[in-house]
Amino acid sequence: MSEETVPQQGGTGQPKGLLQQMEELMAALNADLSALDADLQAAGSEREVVEEGQAG
Repeated sequence: MSEETVPQQGGTGQPKGLLQQMEELMAALNADLSALDADLQAAGSEREVVEEGQAG
């Protein structure tokens, strides 16, 4: 794939480098995974509370 087929836009009008694009994508992925982990942790703790209530 050539650079001509990949749209490159930056806030300053200059094209972003591949490394910068990858860093931004990794940061976004990391934020999404952190949010997912928090959601799963919350769901897990809610489930434990429900299971303890049913056992007693």
